[in-house]
Amino acid sequence: MSTMPLKDDATVVQRIFDHIDHRTTDVSDETWREPVANYTSPERFAAERELVLRRYPTPFCPSAALPEVGSYVARDAAGTPILAVRGADGRVRAFRNACRHRGTQLAAGTGCERAFVCRYHGWTYALDGALRHVPHEYGFPGLDKSTRGLVPVAAVAEVGGMVFVTQDAPSPPNTDLDRLPPMISSQHRLLNSAALEVPVNWKIFAEGFLEGYHIRSTHTETFYPRQFDNLNVIETFGRNRRIAFPYRAVNKLRSVTPAEWSVDGKLTYVYHLFPNVMIATFPANIFMTVLEPVAVDRTVFITYVLTTRSADDVEAQTTIKRGGDFVQAGAVEDREIVCAIQRGVASGANEFFEFGRFEGLLTHFHRELRAALDFGKAHPRTQPDGTAVR
Repeated sequence: MSTMPLKDDATVVQRIFDHIDHRTTDVSDETWREPVANYTSPERFAAERELVLRRYPTPFCPSAALPEVGSYVARDAAGTPILAVRGADGRVRAFRNACRHRGTQLAAGTGCERAFVCRYHGWTYALDGALRHVPHEYGFPGLDKSTRGLVPVAAVAEVGGMVFVTQDAPSPPNTDLDRLPPMISSQHRLLNSAALEVPVNWKIFAEGFLEGYHIRSTHTETFYPRQFDNLNVIETFGRNRRIAFPYRAVNKLRSVTPAEWSVDGKLTYVYHLFPNVMIATFPANIFMTVLEPVAVDRTVFITYVLTTRSADDVEAQTTIKRGGDFVQAGAVEDREIVCAIQRGVASGANEFFEFGRFEGLLTHFHRELRAALDFGKAHPRTQPDGTAVR
């Protein structure tokens, strides 16, 4: 596997043709054994949330979820209530979702507000987080409102159609978001979003996105009739990775010149943005999936569905629904499998999971996760002024 820039579509298609013709697939140079204890240890889980998920720039939501001034998304991320909002200046900011009076969460879910008013005592915050109004302020002598605004996270960046949130500092090196490949365009609009809690460790969930070795066995009636079993093009870029799942329809491109090749409807790309976000491309839409860990054996599966198709295009809506039904059918099968893995973990049968050469992206994921944990342990969390948190 390479860490060079991602291949263009024509190169990927040609590689797929080579694999079809020779009955091969991309393989990694090594295998990996991941200790089962890393999926069951509360201490390991706590370290992953504190040292990786809160330290690394992580996609919080698509930009399309915040389409106008005052639009907000409020949800827990790595166990922290976070409020992301688009300000009057068009900039997205993210705060710890708690009133500075007595800690009440200010918002939940999604919506659009001119300001955030605490429903407990009415303390009011502007979209930039500043504390603007305290009812009966004379009861708080010496209160300096300029120092009691909402507490911001360490960093926010809006890149490539996504809002990235870094909760704590210091962040690991080499997190240059500007070098990410294009995935979600400014033309994409949000169709819908949903959240589902699943009784499984977040890493088990992530692993299922990163290999095609299971297509025939798991998706006999859904993906396998349209896709290939164990035929993929895999790539890495920094801590991230991409896998191409070709459809059998890709063979139609053999009748046209490479200059005419389009992968739309011919393959699905799945991008894994480290540590816990997947971007999957489909003919009519894009799925952004956040695997939000809530416990060592529980994950909230958050999905944002985006499209560039017009809401007034009846044919497009039919295509979107058909594609969504197809994806959902496969997703149900995947959830059944990962839950079965979680139950199997409790059997005590395995000391480690064995990742073969067809599962090289899993090896890359766990190596990067281990490196991020090591960085976090070596660099204590710091305050905004750079001093260590006690």
